[in-house]
Formats: sequence, structure tokens, C-alpha cells
Amino acid sequence: MKHIFIVMTFLLLSVFPSTILDAADNITASGCSVSNLGYLSDLAAEYEKRTGKKVFVRGGGSLVGLDDLQQGKVDFAASCRPKAHDDPEEIEFIQVAWDALVFIVHKTNPVSDISIPNVKAIYYGEITNWKQLNGKDLPIKLLIARTKKGLNGVWSSVNEMLLKEKKYVDLPHAIHLASPAVTEQMVEETPGGFATTGFTSGRKRDVKMLKVNGVTPTKQNIVNGRYPMKRPLFLVIPKDPKPEVKAFIDFTLSKSGQQFIDSLGVVSLTSIK
Repeated sequence: MKHIFIVMTFLLLSVFPSTILDAADNITASGCSVSNLGYLSDLAAEYEKRTGKKVFVRGGGSLVGLDDLQQGKVDFAASCRPKAHDDPEEIEFIQVAWDALVFIVHKTNPVSDISIPNVKAIYYGEITNWKQLNGKDLPIKLLIARTKKGLNGVWSSVNEMLLKEKKYVDLPHAIHLASPAVTEQMVEETPGGFATTGFTSGRKRDVKMLKVNGVTPTKQNIVNGRYPMKRPLFLVIPKDPKPEVKAFIDFTLSKSGQQFIDSLGVVSLTSIK
């Protein structure tokens, strides 16, 4: 019976972390996987080290985080898209860092540079083989973080920054996946794979990030504006957050919090004057 109790407790902690952990003044979050892998998990660990307060975070995508927050499953959410017109008034988006869209391929792909027009041509189905980009004779497997529930963070940015001229139409060779984290993992395993993700998480994967018009996606190139497609990263809280949530947000926005984010190789708010 003791063994069964331990297993059930573990399952409850996995599925309903906020329910179990609220009593201990710990807080929970879900959402943008670019943020989770890129800085938020590390920031939460640093916060616990400094204060003793635990912040449990998981990914799942911006849509999941916002939905979890509205349903009261988590105390705050991470989003890599700004507030939309149909988001509830009672939630607040707080920018905490910067990111940029990057284009990733399998590390064995000989293609190392791409232009924005060629990226658009891939999404519009006009370029379907890597040989059209001076690569191998290999079909492009277009991997897209896109769900039926709405625009997640990366796909929202792709539409806003890249696909303004013409609406994206589903392509037979495109694979739609649940979140940027899944697309990144798929690119790691797929020689013909191509995906758009965030610099903040993409730099930590075993993939090749393509140059854009000869400019390498690096923190410095994002800061100085040489690399394009910069975008904000947000934490999302209720209008009246728990004191523990407010304390974590205050730390994140503080000088020491921003310095820690900067030390991770992420573009902090203070990096860009």
C-alpha cells in the first residue's frame, strides 16, 4: 500500500502540480517552450537557490500556458507572443527578455545560409528540395509548431514577420507539431528537416541554425540589430497575482535577475538600450 501511495503522489505531482504544491507557497507555470528551455527553468532554479522558494515550470507552448492560467491550473504562464485582442482583460503580459526567430536544419545539412525570400518560398511550397538551395537532392520536411486551437508563439511570429503577403496554405509535405520544443527535437532527428523556432531555445539544441543573408544568429548580432526578426518574450500573470508570483516577477525584472538572464546567453531587457 505504501508503494501505491508513493506512485499516486508522484502522478499527482506530475499532472496537478499547482494543486499539490500551493500549500507550501511554491508556484507553478507552463507555456512557451522557447522560454522554458531557453531561460525560465534556469531562472527558477536560481530563484530557489537565492530564496528557498520553488518555481515549478514546464513547457507545452504559449497556448497551453495561457489556457492553463485561465483555468487556474498554474500561477503564471510564459508566452512568446504578445497579448492578442481575444485574450482576457484580467491577465497581464510582462516582457522579461528578447528573442529572435531562427531557422534550423539537421546538423549534417550542408546548407548554412538562407535568404528571407527563400524561407517564404519554403512555406509557400515553391521550394521543396534542398538541391534548390544548393544542398543535397533531398526533399524538405517542413516541421511547423502549429495547433488547431490557435496561433502559438512561434507560428504567430512567423505569420507576422514572414507571411504577410500571402496566407499559408497547408502543404502535403508539412508536418504540424504541438510545440516548438517538439519541432526542435524532430529537426535533430530528421536529415531533411526545416523549422522555425526561437534563438533562445534553438541555440541549446543539437541542430544547425542557418545564417540569414550571411548574418549568424548570435546574441550580439540580435543586440546590435544585424540579425533580423527580434521579438519579445513575456511572462503572463493574473491582474491580482499571488504574492509569491509578484515576488518572482520582481526578481526577474530586477537588475540581478536581468543579469542572470544575460549570463545564460539570452538577450535580456538591459542588453538592448
